[in-house]
Amino acid sequence: MKFLSPAKLNLNLRVISKRNDGYHNLETTFQLINLFDEISFEESDKSFGISCDGLDIEPENNLIFKSLNAITKYCKVDKCIQIHLKKIIPVGAGLGGGSSNAATTLIALNKIWDLNLSTEELVNIGKDLGADVPIFIYGKNAVATGIGDVLSDIEFKKNKYLLIYPDIEVSTSEMFKKLRIHELDPKHQNSFLDTLLKEHKSIEEFYKSFVNDYDLKLSGSGSTFFIEYDNKDELGKILQKIPKNWRFFFCEGLQYSPLKGVLSDGV
Repeated sequence: MKFLSPAKLNLNLRVISKRNDGYHNLETTFQLINLFDEISFEESDKSFGISCDGLDIEPENNLIFKSLNAITKYCKVDKCIQIHLKKIIPVGAGLGGGSSNAATTLIALNKIWDLNLSTEELVNIGKDLGADVPIFIYGKNAVATGIGDVLSDIEFKKNKYLLIYPDIEVSTSEMFKKLRIHELDPKHQNSFLDTLLKEHKSIEEFYKSFVNDYDLKLSGSGSTFFIEYDNKDELGKILQKIPKNWRFFFCEGLQYSPLKGVLSDGV
């Protein structure tokens, strides 16, 4: 069986405080977009394996593998499966690709193995894997508080987005370590912006060149910027100046994740 695993944007992201459990309290607005990884699952009687187009996967550090372990432990099942990931969403880009893959794995195995777990149960399993996992299980655009797991519905607008990925993989955990919460400007669209620009001069130069002409926004902890637009003609200037080794995507907002219909309780 094949499942689409969507990316997300943080339309805004404010880090408020660090918690005793190591996570951070934040406020953000999640927007799902039509940029997808593809994950295929094939039941097996003999072996377990994960493969990926163009990437070497280290199971112990992979969220798909961690999701598999978490759901088999929770449900006390001992089954084998072959998983193949077609990776389209850039890694370390602030687009939630790994978290989406984790959520997709939980939802897919719940269906394939007839585990009948509710959305709430899947969210409880998923939030221990990463703060962004719950939104992909929830499957709808939302305002999030807490560590990103307290979700409230928002009105859907099918906006168009240009995504600009500088081909620089950013570690979210490292960005949190470098973040000086007491110095953050609450007016900023994204609390990680200043830290990202200080760490990567090429990104800083690009950002400062175009921020006065375009409303450049940062997703997650970086490194992807996005621009909302109505007509591609508006983007001519910036499209001509994107460095050749960077990647860009034209995307639209989604009202629901394609995984929404797979959930057994339909929530």
